[in-house]
Amino acid sequence: MRPDILNPLFAEVQALKGVGPTLAKPLDRLGIARVVDLLFHLPSGWVDRVARDELMEGDVGRTITITVTPREYRTSSSPRGPTRVQAVDAHGNHVSLVYFGGSSGWAKKQLPLGEAKRISGKLEQYGQELQIIHPEIVGEDDAFREREAIYPLSEGMTSRRLAGLVEQALGRAPALAEWIEPSLKARHGWPDWREAAARIHADPADATARARLAYDEVFANQLALSIVRADTRRRRGRALAGDGRLRDMLRLPYQLTGAQARSVREIEGDMAQSSPMLRLLQGDVGSGKTLVAAMALLIAVEAGAQGAMLAPTEILARQHFETLRRTLAGLPVEIAVLTGRDKGRAREATLMGLADGSIHILVGTHAIFQEAVGYRDLGLVVVDEQHRFGVAERMLLQDKGRQPPHVLAMTATPIPRTLTLALHGEMDQSRLDEMPPGREPIETRVVSEERVDEVVNALGRHLSEGKQAYWVCPLVEESETSDLQAAEARAAALASRFGDRVGLVHGRMRGAEKDAVMARFSAGDTGVLVATTVIEVGVDVPNATLIVIEHADRFGLAQLHQLRGRVGRGGGRSVCLLLRGSALSETARARLALMRETNDGFRIAEEDLRLRGAGELLGTRQSGEAMFRLATPELLGELLPAATDDARLLIDRDGGLEGERGQAARVALYLFERDAGVALLRSG
Repeated sequence: MRPDILNPLFAEVQALKGVGPTLAKPLDRLGIARVVDLLFHLPSGWVDRVARDELMEGDVGRTITITVTPREYRTSSSPRGPTRVQAVDAHGNHVSLVYFGGSSGWAKKQLPLGEAKRISGKLEQYGQELQIIHPEIVGEDDAFREREAIYPLSEGMTSRRLAGLVEQALGRAPALAEWIEPSLKARHGWPDWREAAARIHADPADATARARLAYDEVFANQLALSIVRADTRRRRGRALAGDGRLRDMLRLPYQLTGAQARSVREIEGDMAQSSPMLRLLQGDVGSGKTLVAAMALLIAVEAGAQGAMLAPTEILARQHFETLRRTLAGLPVEIAVLTGRDKGRAREATLMGLADGSIHILVGTHAIFQEAVGYRDLGLVVVDEQHRFGVAERMLLQDKGRQPPHVLAMTATPIPRTLTLALHGEMDQSRLDEMPPGREPIETRVVSEERVDEVVNALGRHLSEGKQAYWVCPLVEESETSDLQAAEARAAALASRFGDRVGLVHGRMRGAEKDAVMARFSAGDTGVLVATTVIEVGVDVPNATLIVIEHADRFGLAQLHQLRGRVGRGGGRSVCLLLRGSALSETARARLALMRETNDGFRIAEEDLRLRGAGELLGTRQSGEAMFRLATPELLGELLPAATDDARLLIDRDGGLEGERGQAARVALYLFERDAGVALLRSG
């Protein structure tokens, strides 16, 4: 249960004065649904204003606040032209207040002639006259602030309005007992939690306050991971020692790479212990994670237990099922698949087979840990695309075995070393940093999208050779509807040239419909698959050796790397064409240059973190785990070692969550929503 002291912060934002359904909408678009979300919606910058009672040319370029009296309106003959409100200050000096957008009525309503008004804006020189474009009207009772916070906004919201709501939120913020180790807090000169929150909103340049809040969030994260890790170690699972008989029967066309063999040994060692394994297998696209997972599942079956493999989507679950069936063909191992789509008799038969133990390995989506699904003896769970599943979902799986099962998590999104601790600090790590023989690097070229006709001609030549291709459509203004329209338009344009050889797949399709399109592409019945980013993870078509990514400059590096990994799966040469817009930012240019230069996902992940600065940490917005709102990647790298040590110190030396500091830390876990860790504590 969340401590009562935090209830005022976790109230809905409508509890604040002045927030009704109309204002709740723009707040919701910003991810602000509760009072605490306002506190953690930090300013992105600030404006320094100076108060003046007289207009002076020396202030040109500065943001000033001054009282002026409107004297005359001048509207343009063009309906879209600017409206100019001619005004004077108390000393008779003239200034032109300019409003664009063609609505003179609004300017006249805000600034009635002859009525003194306090305004604020950037003073500029236009020919011989002074002007302010779109000045803000400052209410007489608004307190003048020299430094005003600028917030990330959505339509219908202003920084000043948001600042007023933040002030109300701060009024609800309680003083909390200190959870930071005293000498660490003293060394950095950090203020108390509540003071830090107030200071950062009053002065966004306050680096000490910002670091304190970032540290709190990182510390809560590391503490939750430490608790999960300690709890896993404390639980008595069951040692699973395989005898090798099934693995000896495998007839693989190639040898395991050194990295694969090392990872299998690490997993085998973990599974032979009685405390449950919690291991993360990181492997670049195509590094052979599925084969390592198959070996782990065979170890479980050799030891008389069952294995389950959890995938984030139906497409991926069915693909893993087919891959495992091919790999383990001829072995006395029964494999089944279960997704939300499976109904009726087939589903019943699967559930019975799991309950009586005749099914050894189950592959599926999160449907495999629903209440109705019971296992005779679940010993190992493999979680694919780990970052899509939160700690809470992994905990559900813990309850499925007679004893907690071993867990092997896999991710094809290489994670920078700096972040591995923050995202997966509760897990042991294995890295597949070698490519299986026969996988050639993918040739990557950057092409201006003005040359799209040449690219379509090249695609025609590619298809005439009997090969297949992906065409990935851009992210449009972060909107699913626009993404879909872009994909439909591109599919139609390509279909007018290549007819029914063009398929289309997008996130809004029903599972069955999507699977049918993918199946036709896999079977070679369609030559080009036009897709939004739903194909990003796991789709495996060896004959597809060309991928075209439109508006590549809008994607994060990690995402581009994932998409590129859809080709190069069948041996031989594969090509990735990155179509770029004409106006490239420095970051986009650096991203595309790096993609051209390297196929190494681990290097790309490190560069992605460096290039994006305060951007999202995994390159995509599909992470299932709560990410960091207050800690930028720079601060995360800086604060992580101290936060990890402090969390371990609290667990090992300072009485865990039962001591005085521990009780305060428990509140921090709830405040920063890392309380999945608390649920694991017997006393919690």
